[in-house]
Amino acid sequence: MIGGIIIFEIIVTLGRTQVQVNIHQNKELIYLSTFAEPPQFAVWLEDPETHRCVNVFVTHRAGVGDWEGKSNVPVALPRWFELFKVSGMDQVVKEKEDESVAAITGATPKEDYFSVRAEVKPGSKWICWVEMNLAGDYNDAYPEQDVESKEVDEFSNGQPALLYRADIVATEGQTFEFTLAGESLWKNGETSIEPVSEGVTTAKEVFDKMNIEVIRPKPKLVNLHKTGKQEGNR
Repeated sequence: MIGGIIIFEIIVTLGRTQVQVNIHQNKELIYLSTFAEPPQFAVWLEDPETHRCVNVFVTHRAGVGDWEGKSNVPVALPRWFELFKVSGMDQVVKEKEDESVAAITGATPKEDYFSVRAEVKPGSKWICWVEMNLAGDYNDAYPEQDVESKEVDEFSNGQPALLYRADIVATEGQTFEFTLAGESLWKNGETSIEPVSEGVTTAKEVFDKMNIEVIRPKPKLVNLHKTGKQEGNR
């Protein structure tokens, strides 16, 4: 006969808020690119008053510099690289636990749908940014090799990285949509954000659905410890 007591604790989520970024990838379009691999992308939050930025998610290759022999390829995600690799703004100071946002580096998502969450202070205002680049998505305006200059796309960048923006207020139950804010370019060690050029075509459809939901974390039941003893026949 086994006896014992299992003690649980419910982690209360009242007064806590998360933002959940939802992205749908157009896999048919991705397969038409030269490498047929999912895009590299990054998600981060910016405080509209202080302009402090914190990482939410970045795909593995961009995050750790895994570029097949190259440690960094800033042309892939120029704005993210400028903010987090150059200036080091990803060193988050956790002044208060409910205001901290954990930075996540993860494998490049291969499924149609992708979601990532970050906890923020209820009622707080943020700008959420998503930067995306699909390698090898060449077109007439962005060829693999320029016919006239003979210049080759050294990093197989194809069409430039695109920036999406959503202005949000962390009020539970609200949903916010992203808008295409521009293209990010890296040249001669500097980043510039430009209006999306007419030459950008299929890149605008790689992420064909995007939004942010403001939710409350689900309560968790945690097994703290188990006490008891086992009795048997003597």
